[in-house]
Amino acid sequence: MPLDNTPLMLLEGYGWLPARRREAPDGVARTRVLGRRATGLCGPDAARFLYDEDHVLRHDALPGLVQSTLFGHGPVHTLDGADHRVRKAMFLSLMTTAGIADLRRRTAAAWDEAAAGWAAGDEPVVLFDEAARVLGRAVTAWAGVQMSPDEADELARDCVAMVDGFATLGPRHWRARRARARQEARLTSLLEDVRRGAIHAPTGSALAAVARHADAHGERLDPHLAAVELLNVIRPTVAVCWFVAYAAHALHRWPEHRARLRTGDEDFAEAFVHEVRRFYPFAPFVGGRAARDLTWRGHAIPEGTLVLLDVYGQNHDPDLWPEPYSFRPERFLGRPIDPFELIPQGGGDPRTGHRCPGEDITVTLLRELVVRLARLDYDVPPQDLGISLRRVPARPASGVVITGVRAPVTAPVPGE
Repeated sequence: MPLDNTPLMLLEGYGWLPARRREAPDGVARTRVLGRRATGLCGPDAARFLYDEDHVLRHDALPGLVQSTLFGHGPVHTLDGADHRVRKAMFLSLMTTAGIADLRRRTAAAWDEAAAGWAAGDEPVVLFDEAARVLGRAVTAWAGVQMSPDEADELARDCVAMVDGFATLGPRHWRARRARARQEARLTSLLEDVRRGAIHAPTGSALAAVARHADAHGERLDPHLAAVELLNVIRPTVAVCWFVAYAAHALHRWPEHRARLRTGDEDFAEAFVHEVRRFYPFAPFVGGRAARDLTWRGHAIPEGTLVLLDVYGQNHDPDLWPEPYSFRPERFLGRPIDPFELIPQGGGDPRTGHRCPGEDITVTLLRELVVRLARLDYDVPPQDLGISLRRVPARPASGVVITGVRAPVTAPVPGE
């Protein structure tokens, strides 16, 4: 029986599962984490295997430490079968073309307002923090959660803390727990007010959808669980700030891409976004538990074993991505993307499986913001732009500080 690898996992970060797979002659990692047997896989076929509910279930798979920080307790991520499909449908009802376009417009307007302030001031700007603030103000208004700017900024900071502390047992973890408890309490109270008619939830908003949602048994969600799911709309949108900071990092390292982005070429902007999501680290792996005794390419996986898909390893697999440690947006131009190949936010079909239902929002908002970022004129002073793969989630150490911001050439807001 292998020793529990949890301390090594926490120490090695993104390199942990690829290293365990390299140590295995067949590339299948056999280990233990959090006191449970675990099998680590990689590749599109492994992604298909993992996202088949006949093979792998999510119930009882997410550690309590992750639920208490990142997802909350009882969310859609922990459900299977009809319960999952019904809850997932609520999220997907928000991801309409018109709904995503509205969030894009709000985000663009919030960015332009913030950028004008950066240009008018003389203080250094930390892009990671500012992007979180922009996204927080845009998504709370879009979700129907009416807040003052200061309240929206506080919610954005708490959402960042929830993401930043899910994979550590140190101070970041406890900040994440406190942040989640604070915002769950605030949104529970809001949802109770909506249900008793004291506050109006705008038609079509996330607030309205969560407040009225009934589960697979026809029961409305408990107000606290409804608050958990409302946060699971807001938090991932704020977390796009990680990718905005990565995009700024990429533009600093490979400035030759700036000119083409400035033209507003949407195909190239989307290719750039996909390359940012592939190249830079976010989720190290995803997983579930074996629904029954399974076999993967001759390797036995007993029922209840954690099945882990190596996201970082797959997104840097040279068989899928030639020269995987080169930043090359053009690799995505004219290339259809297999939903089991590029998996920064999970694999498969978000309508039926466990792939993130907000992935279209992530891509759309990033496509909008990388063009605006490329059109922004600024200086990058000396700073620590290192990205440690031992830290999960990773991020540029400085948050990407810019100075001397000049008034940008404002891109037209979509739809105007």
